[in-house]
Amino acid sequence: MTNPLLAQLTEQELLDQLQVVQQTKANNRKDYKDRVTAIVPIAVDKLTVISKTLSDAKKEVFDLFREVMDAKTKAYGVKQDKNQMTHTFSTDKYSITIGYRVNDGWDDTCHAGIKKINTFLESKAKDADSALLVNAVFRLLKKDAKGNLRANRVIDLKKMADDSNDAEFKDGVDIILKSHKPVRSCWFIEASMVNTEGKFASIPLSISAADFPAGFNFDFLADKK
Repeated sequence: MTNPLLAQLTEQELLDQLQVVQQTKANNRKDYKDRVTAIVPIAVDKLTVISKTLSDAKKEVFDLFREVMDAKTKAYGVKQDKNQMTHTFSTDKYSITIGYRVNDGWDDTCHAGIKKINTFLESKAKDADSALLVNAVFRLLKKDAKGNLRANRVIDLKKMADDSNDAEFKDGVDIILKSHKPVRSCWFIEASMVNTEGKFASIPLSISAADFPAGFNFDFLADKK
């Protein structure tokens, strides 16, 4: 249905109205791009400052506990084990853990070990007991979301292979274990303190874990859950 108001306009007036609409749209889009251009550097600069602050704080905390570890060695006469991944220090109201995490890694010989194990599984009779063994082995060989085997599962698999007393099975697991090449992923700090309820509560140290200030309204992005 034709708008009666538009029907009263001349062709030139219609063209003028269309030009106004198009210019308004162009202005809105330019305003949006100008806002992004102005705001993104401000946000990134603010986050860069936070990142440097976290980096500096991380160094300072590790330096503090370097002294604590030296004092511990002197106090107890036992040199620290460099293979110990984490160290936790606590008081009645505070707790802090420093250390590093390790990701499982495997070289290409791992696949040869898996193939040997699969050959062993194929040789098993198809009875109920064998089916249980096959399923158990497959669960332990299941890879994680990143496509890697889990070292703790392979250790469980070794126990199973030792119990089976099958040379092929044991050799396959041995190959996999020797292909293990763990990689240190990151140095971390975790801290907690007793809250108003008298319970230890973690202190968020990543921007993802940090809560918004009370009452902050982020409805412009998503509905509140």
